[in-house]
Amino acid sequence: MLLPVFNDLIKPQWRAVFLELKRAGGLPVSDLARRVDASYMAVKQHCEELKKIGYLDRTRVPRTAVGRPEVFYSLSAKADALFPQAGLGFTLKLLDELKHLLGESGPEKLLFQHFQNQQDRWEPLIGHMKAFEEKAGTLFSLREKEGCHCNFKIVSETLLHIEELHNPLQRVFEAYPRAVTMELRMIEQLLETRVTRRELPSGRNAQARVIFEVVIPPSR
Repeated sequence: MLLPVFNDLIKPQWRAVFLELKRAGGLPVSDLARRVDASYMAVKQHCEELKKIGYLDRTRVPRTAVGRPEVFYSLSAKADALFPQAGLGFTLKLLDELKHLLGESGPEKLLFQHFQNQQDRWEPLIGHMKAFEEKAGTLFSLREKEGCHCNFKIVSETLLHIEELHNPLQRVFEAYPRAVTMELRMIEQLLETRVTRRELPSGRNAQARVIFEVVIPPSR
């Protein structure tokens, strides 16, 4: 079963291809066409489109009878994201279970360790950079790879604004508000400057978002 959001957004023909390949582990075009009740050429075109954007792998397998090898498609690693995973709900349950195992402070200790580990991973990537704008841009590019969505804007010679429109940890922050401060301190230590964080609620013309105001330090 695909995640509900993908059921709504993906073409029905693509959805059928994904589900059949998930069930079978991989199929030649002829078998796949029979399973989804479509023509060989139509299914091959859908598979080629999905391969082009990285969701399918293509190989050729020898026929059991005489003839050219047959085109064979299977789901790529990228396609895993289309199917349910142990995600945010599972994370929140585990954090809640830590309270029973380690006491009320257990979840926050684990979250602190998460941000410390993240800082340790990112420090070698940006610590050597001299230009502050490059350092800040790289940091928030790394955050985008973690699932955040940000806009980056230099307001003045001394102030940088980061507008964050999505953070995959938002529900974790709602359950454990002190984690917000942990993340903020990590950002300050990586950028070696003062950073303030403001949450702006959704309104008529804008969605809820977070503004990071980053003080640009004097050139060294």
